[in-house]
Amino acid sequence: MHNKKVLALAIAGVMGLSACNSSNNDMVESIEVDLRILETSDIHTNIMDYDYYKSKYDPTIGLARTASLIKQQATDATNFVLVDNGDLLQGSPMGDYIANNFKRDNTIGGTHPAYKAMNTLGYSVGNIGNHEFNYGLDFLKESIDGANFPYINANVLCKADCWEGKQQGENLFTPYIVEEKTVFDNNGDPQTIKIGYIGFVPPQILLWDKQNLTGKVTVMGIVEAAEKFVPMMKAEGADIIVAIPHSGVGSSSNPTDVNDENATWALSKVAGIDAITFGHSHSVFPSSTFTGLENADLEKGTINGVAAVMPGRWGDNLGVIDFKLTKVDGKWTIVDSVAKALPIYANKTELVAADYGVRDAVAKEHAETITYVSQPIGVATSDMYSFLSLVQDDPTVQIVSNAQIAKVQQNLTPALKDIPVLSASAPFKAGGRHSTTADAESYVQVPAGNLTYKNAADLYLYPNTMVAVKVTGAQVKEWLECSANQFNQINPNSTEPQYLINWDTHRTYNYDVIDGVSYKIDVTQANRTDGDCKVVNADAHRIVELSYTDGDMVYTGAELDSKEFIIASNNYRAFGGKFAGTGSEYVVMELPDTNREALAQYITAQTEANGAVDPSADNNWDFVTINSDVKLDVRFETQDSAIADEFVTKYQQRNITKRTDVADEFGFAVYNIDLQN
Repeated sequence: MHNKKVLALAIAGVMGLSACNSSNNDMVESIEVDLRILETSDIHTNIMDYDYYKSKYDPTIGLARTASLIKQQATDATNFVLVDNGDLLQGSPMGDYIANNFKRDNTIGGTHPAYKAMNTLGYSVGNIGNHEFNYGLDFLKESIDGANFPYINANVLCKADCWEGKQQGENLFTPYIVEEKTVFDNNGDPQTIKIGYIGFVPPQILLWDKQNLTGKVTVMGIVEAAEKFVPMMKAEGADIIVAIPHSGVGSSSNPTDVNDENATWALSKVAGIDAITFGHSHSVFPSSTFTGLENADLEKGTINGVAAVMPGRWGDNLGVIDFKLTKVDGKWTIVDSVAKALPIYANKTELVAADYGVRDAVAKEHAETITYVSQPIGVATSDMYSFLSLVQDDPTVQIVSNAQIAKVQQNLTPALKDIPVLSASAPFKAGGRHSTTADAESYVQVPAGNLTYKNAADLYLYPNTMVAVKVTGAQVKEWLECSANQFNQINPNSTEPQYLINWDTHRTYNYDVIDGVSYKIDVTQANRTDGDCKVVNADAHRIVELSYTDGDMVYTGAELDSKEFIIASNNYRAFGGKFAGTGSEYVVMELPDTNREALAQYITAQTEANGAVDPSADNNWDFVTINSDVKLDVRFETQDSAIADEFVTKYQQRNITKRTDVADEFGFAVYNIDLQN
């Protein structure tokens, strides 16, 4: 293993520069230093370049591939540091396997494989992401104790029962560190730069991991914490300050919201911050995705003049910021910066090979994970692919809804047993965020036949827990109105190409399908709500023909609006408070089971009772058929593969045809969908 400072010594280079003091003609030496900051983020336990759902190596993902880029970029730099932004411990079957062992045996059996890998690469610091809390504080503490580098977070505070003697109101983690970094200047001479690192996590962890954090921690706003601690870092002599927010870009429209989840734009306005290595939203910055972002320079990689980078997800990119600094009269000044994200895979080409040091470090856990995900749980009667999950009712969502309804019905109290149970479930893997080439592989692919645990993990990606809320029919409608933000508005009088899927402002995991009711979506209407479910067009109604059938009784209109329902969902959605009918005041059931466990149990129970589970979609939702005098050209994107082509042909509910004349920049296929017949 190479210590990061030893690596820096090994790759030291030289260059020279002097400057003249024109006022007195005395020569004053100007010391110049090049410093490279490397960033990983949102690895989500994709340590290996391996797809556990497909049981094959995958060159588009994995820290094993990113590690080769890290070593290349380190070798090419005179001075470098390496940071991780967070969301490391959850997100792949390997993460589930390690956490499952911890829950069963109260031990992860030594160093977490994520740190076995990262400890070979010489990280300077790690930040805490929101998914680090998914398995509880005990698991988090034991895991990060295995890191050979410090962890930081400035906005999570102890409330009660905290580790290492922390008292109420104290930071749960070290809020920041100031590292005295030995670097080499233009003459090859050693210099010292004090680099400050400060990390942040979205305040929403109190909602997303309520069951793990309630009564234990409180959270400050990201900008609020930065404004408190950055001046302290300056007072301690930090020459350069690197902010590491696990937070997306956000916008300039509301930069002072203390509870903002995506606060990077606002953070760039905090005095004293020189670089931002961010993450959380799985996008790549700088890139064309952010064209039009106010005060962003996509050539230089800056936001409000501050160097900034976000390296995608699952190791598909490495963030790089190159600084040029000068030291005059004992003070370091940033002369120039350039930020960029470097991919491991592009244009169907492997740009780096795997690093065998990382592969070897986790070989044992990799083999054990393969065994873990191969456990049989049942049999399915038909294929479950998510290629069409955004344009029609879908088996990958249907089977989750069936499982959630069954689990909640089994646990209804006498006071709730006569209330109909619905289910809200979203397609978690339906093209990712349509922002990187790896997203074109992000689809559920579970074929008919024998099912294993890896199939359940493919169908339900996150370790959420089962939670149910009690709502009215009116709230069901408003819930669906917000969900319908997934679609762009279609002009019924235009013959120009119109893309149906709103990739920019609505994530597919927020596209809830509510099963147990029937409805249609009128995409010619404007969105009734914005992405935060706030009504912005009160006269717009995308959700039409909403009904609930109970035997011979069909509820619609005002009768439906007043009827009570229980919606089976997950802790993330139920406690979120964003969708109508969500928030702690609506919660009527919290179960210890994860949604994935409930799904696996349902598959097993159905197989034992019927010989197999039937995941066929019940087609309870559809688009409103558009009446227009012109031929519409409505398009959507999905995976470009033979298996997708076959599935679309076999299961399409409307007429769907693949275009061969349009190239998608991320490698997706483009299809037309007929909304007129």
